[in-house]
Amino acid sequence: MKFIKVLLGILCSIFICNHSVFAGELSQKEIDIAKISSYTAKGDLKNLETELNKALDDKLTVYEIKEVLVQLYAYCGFPRSLNAISTFMKVTDERSAKGIYDEYGVEPVDLSKDINRYEIGSTVQTELVGSPVTGRLFEFEPAMDKYLKEHLFADIFARGVLTYEEREIATIAALSSMKEVEPQLKAHIQIGLNIGLKQEKIDEILKITNYKSKEKIEQEKKVFHNVIFARGNKNDAFAQYFKGQSYLNMLNLSGVPIANVTFEPGCRNNWHIHHKGGQILLVTQGKGYYQEWGQPARELKAGDVVNIPPEVKHWHGAAKDSWFVHIAIEIPAKNGKTEWLEPVDDAEYNKLK
Repeated sequence: MKFIKVLLGILCSIFICNHSVFAGELSQKEIDIAKISSYTAKGDLKNLETELNKALDDKLTVYEIKEVLVQLYAYCGFPRSLNAISTFMKVTDERSAKGIYDEYGVEPVDLSKDINRYEIGSTVQTELVGSPVTGRLFEFEPAMDKYLKEHLFADIFARGVLTYEEREIATIAALSSMKEVEPQLKAHIQIGLNIGLKQEKIDEILKITNYKSKEKIEQEKKVFHNVIFARGNKNDAFAQYFKGQSYLNMLNLSGVPIANVTFEPGCRNNWHIHHKGGQILLVTQGKGYYQEWGQPARELKAGDVVNIPPEVKHWHGAAKDSWFVHIAIEIPAKNGKTEWLEPVDDAEYNKLK
């Protein structure tokens, strides 16, 4: 019993310390944890291998990465967790063969066989959630309550190596990369907030995993249900001049070139100049922006018209959280051409609401 009290004291101390550590944007370590978790949950082993190498280069320890992958079996299943661990084993073998030394770090500590795992798990779970967890689900199937407390929150969460916040970053990233698990995702987002993760960090995790809520998907379907012109094919010919995915449907090529251009959320073109002849944009759907060099960005919505004079440096594209569609009308001019320039600065774009 004395051992249990000492362990609980340690766990509570860890929680109190962790509670106030995180603020602002994700650290590089947290970004690596989120990406590793997302690729594991998606079963994307190719990108996972790349990210595992990067995480080691960023000085995550071998035990920290192992702990992320072990924990994820509880959220995305043994098959994907085992595949991820196998991929990590391959990465460490290859790096070792190249003479790269990676720090192993602090080793996890398993609980004693004699300890009351249910009591430990209940304490950890209550700390994370903010109150004791009960409900009809656990009355209907008591084994789930036992497994959550004794195994997930005792055996795994009490192993050390990772902080509670880091474990929740891994969990939120994994769940937001999977389909049909929104109740669990929302529950863990609330846990994250409860233990000190700032909303800005959670938003960044969801951006990393390209998460869209069911509500957002339905909203987009409604917005684009009655399309005026077909979306067209992926705009591969001009992809090098766009950040994100765009689609192009040329409506007219004779005389006055007219195109229907669709931008996925967050997509925008580079700064560019129309020499000799200008361009007119007719916004038909969604929310986006137009900005001239040296001027503030202008928010655009359906019904807006933008007259772009020749020789004016500018860009246009979608808002971070909305698709965007406009008709682009090229003003014919002798020897007219478009000069493509540098991408829009990510930090400046991310300031747009």
